[in-house]
Amino acid sequence: MLAVDDLAVRYGRAVQALRGVTVEVPEGGIVAVLGSNGAGKSTLLRAVSGTLGLYQATIERGRLRLDGRELRRATPGRMVTSGVVQVPEGRRIFGRLTVEENLRAGGIRVRGRAAKAASRERVYDLFPILAERRRQRAGLLSGGEQQMLAIGRALMASPRLLLLDEPSLGLAPRVVGKIADVVEQINRQGTAVLLVEQNAEMAFELAQQVYVLELGSVSLSGAVEELRGSDQVQQLYLGGGTADRFARNSATARRGFDVWSRG
Repeated sequence: MLAVDDLAVRYGRAVQALRGVTVEVPEGGIVAVLGSNGAGKSTLLRAVSGTLGLYQATIERGRLRLDGRELRRATPGRMVTSGVVQVPEGRRIFGRLTVEENLRAGGIRVRGRAAKAASRERVYDLFPILAERRRQRAGLLSGGEQQMLAIGRALMASPRLLLLDEPSLGLAPRVVGKIADVVEQINRQGTAVLLVEQNAEMAFELAQQVYVLELGSVSLSGAVEELRGSDQVQQLYLGGGTADRFARNSATARRGFDVWSRG
């Protein structure tokens, strides 16, 4: 599906953000990208979504292909039309608009009332609390609800590949569990996911393949089962087995979220 090959990206003339990064996302898969701040994770997503120009960044070399078609110079609009939609870090919803109006904005490129209605109902099925608050201004939602809305707005375009940039950032553990559950549901419905996360526990629970970025380069990559047992990954990201603890705790977190969201 998505193939990023030997990608190098620079901001202005000084900052080399990516140095020969190669990443693949298969049809219907979930791939996670881990790394500390400044490792190049968000830059990778910007390259895939066609938004590098908004940040005064350019691709110096490499290839970016979707289903074999070269998209290195594609605009953000063309990427959305091609089925690639990003949920940016920090949500970036339209705070003065209602929940419903935010969803309409996400579906602006969708043709036909029936298709838009179907996309909206899909979002409300995934996030019932958004249906309850469809007429509420988005800026008044909690942080977790705003993240749900940001994901829901992206889903309005019916993406084939969903780019998630730090979806757990700043959220309570019980809400993180719900977000993880919804990402799994979205994937089961046929949408591939490229997930950028600092929460390695969440990433290892969801993904089948993991890439680790350090200073703009891929330092480790492999199947989750392989990397989970790596001493380096355990020490740097999983803290000696906390992935298993997260898997146990996430079920409790999701139950807590359901009780909280109904109350």
